[in-house]
Formats: sequence, C-alpha cells, structure tokens
Amino acid sequence: MTLNTESSNNKGKLIVFSAPSGSGKTTIVRHLLGIDYLNLEFSISATSREKRGEEIHGKDYYYLSTKAFKNHIKNDDFLEWEEVYRDNFYGTLKTEVERIWALGKHVIFDIDVAGGLRIKKKFPEETLAVFVKPPSVDELKIRLKKRKTESEDKINMRIAKASIELATAPQFDKIIKNYDLAVALEEAETLVADFVGVKKKVK
Repeated sequence: MTLNTESSNNKGKLIVFSAPSGSGKTTIVRHLLGIDYLNLEFSISATSREKRGEEIHGKDYYYLSTKAFKNHIKNDDFLEWEEVYRDNFYGTLKTEVERIWALGKHVIFDIDVAGGLRIKKKFPEETLAVFVKPPSVDELKIRLKKRKTESEDKINMRIAKASIELATAPQFDKIIKNYDLAVALEEAETLVADFVGVKKKVK
C-alpha cells in the first residue's frame, strides 16, 4: 500500500506538532482544530497501548492489539510507526491521511518526535514540522504528575525520554516555546495559517 502525494487530486498539507509528553502540544492542536478557516482534520494515531480514562476508539486513537499492530507493520500500512516503549507501539496509518485528504482538508498530527521527523523526511515539501518546547524538564514532571494517569515509574521513563527528545528540536522547521500558553496558541495559529496559505483572521 502506497501513499502518493503527487497523484492525489485533493492533496492537502501535513502539519506535525511534536514534543515530549506534557509540553502542551495536544492543547495547541485542539485549539487549532477549533479554528474553521484553517481547514484542519486531526490524524488519529494507532496504538497498541490500553485505553486511558474515557478515551474512545476511533476518536482518541485506533486501539489495536500488539499482534494486529505488527501485522500492519508487516503489510507496510503505516506512514510512520515506532515502538515507544517495549510492546507499546504508536503509528500513523496511511489510510488515515488518505481519509482526510479525501475530505479536502489539511492533516494535523499530534505525534511523537521520531514519528514527526519521519513524516517530514518522507514529505519535505508538504510538511510543516513544529516542535513544542516546555519551560523545563522539571515543569514537565509537574505537569505529568498532575494528570494522575500514570505510575511514578512511567513518568520517570517519559522524563528520561524527554531529555533525548529536546535535543532533536533544531531538526524541526519551527520551535514554539510554550512558556505562556496564550502566546504559544497565537504563534501556532500564525504559523499554520501562513503554511496553508490563508490569511489569519483578526479576532
């Protein structure tokens, strides 16, 4: 299965937001999805992890068994994928991008740093890759603890990973420093509006 950006009649842009867990990328992406004139649709990732809280299959993620996920890898069904932790896979199905382009919309991703860079590498012209930088690693730990969704061990794993991910920031097209959320949201809207070629609306 191939995803050919050249032959797609409804080819849109690919907008990637990546960051360590707790940086605020999900908040930024949700904000952008609420801005109609940007014409964005969320790319729902596939994962082999268990659902958390009130998450819904087909809305938050496509929840797959580890075996099903590995079968998709074998069949080359993913645009990008990664084993983030042992037997804990995340990826973007090619059918998801095709679904959104068929709607005549631009695809916005909220994904892992490694996955974001893979998409940028595969589609350099069509992709805007944005790294969301937190104030500090200490602040990240505070935010992750406030979520109360994961064990102390899992949080420590995420923090260790964050230090490595922060080093990849220069490989992205743009870096948004999420020190003040209102400023970060404004900056994100400007970046995306410019990239998709629409005039930013004055509020």
